[in-house]
Amino acid sequence: MLDGALLIRYLNPAAEHLLGISEERARGESLLQLLDDDPELGDILGRVSQTGDHYANELKLAPTEVNPDERIVDCRVSPYRDDQLLVELTDATRRSRISRENALLIQHGAGRQMVRQLAHEIKNPLGGIRGAAQLLARELEHPEQHEYTSVVISETDRLAALVDTLLGPGGPPNKQPQNVHELLEYVVRIVEAEDRKSLRVNRDYDPGLPLIALDRDQFVQALLNIVRNAVAALDGQGTIVLRTRAATNFTIGDIRHRVIASIEIEDDGPGIPPELADSVFYPLVTSRPEGTGLGLPAAQELISRHGGLIEFDSRPGRTVFMVRIPLDQEASTDG
Repeated sequence: MLDGALLIRYLNPAAEHLLGISEERARGESLLQLLDDDPELGDILGRVSQTGDHYANELKLAPTEVNPDERIVDCRVSPYRDDQLLVELTDATRRSRISRENALLIQHGAGRQMVRQLAHEIKNPLGGIRGAAQLLARELEHPEQHEYTSVVISETDRLAALVDTLLGPGGPPNKQPQNVHELLEYVVRIVEAEDRKSLRVNRDYDPGLPLIALDRDQFVQALLNIVRNAVAALDGQGTIVLRTRAATNFTIGDIRHRVIASIEIEDDGPGIPPELADSVFYPLVTSRPEGTGLGLPAAQELISRHGGLIEFDSRPGRTVFMVRIPLDQEASTDG
């Protein structure tokens, strides 16, 4: 309950929990200041105060010192007697996350189907190109000319292997206990070797994270695809943060896991263009002229083989890709 100056007069226990402050401490404080002067909420409160109309909509609350993560709330604001306002906030973050996660899973399934269809169109001419290059090599008289046919053959083999990795079933992952931090450091060394040393890489690792059963090659490739995307977004200048955490009672798809590992790759680049935000895991979707649009779909496919999922949050100055991997062997259907 807010007074005419938008200062808090009353909080119920649910509001205390959502805002991270007791009613006694909050009384007389500005609700907007508690929420870091959220501009959208400020507009809503001002509009209802002036017009006396009711308001109901979904609202994003920016991170605060008490709640470091962005939250989604259902917001209802109503005029009350004596120029007071009744503000009802229902935390809808979990509902929104599950809805977004389901959309990512649907996107992944559709993307996988698209890529498999594309595979047949790519693999058939690759075989013809390779065969023609081998026949041509037999007809060449000068050994130095074989260098060119060797390039053609090796590149067609590389493309065929890439198609098989991205699109084929690939068999079950060869899982062995792995230290995720060692894999992240290995990826950093690869990226730094690609002449990206002007970038800053900060680590925020959870030292208590246990070994995880992973296919090393597949997992490294997935992480490498995400980190390379972050590097490309920064265009040679900026900071990448590598962060690991454990999360409990986390749902991936329709499976609730007792504990998962969350591996985050964050950059302070310009963010994903809004028009691409709903389709970044579809193949061939890219904002860069030199991009293939296969890196993120491939990463999602490789992580899905481990029962995991890649999610992301992006705005100018902060883009985070979150790799969720189950740690527990026992899981329950979330229903």
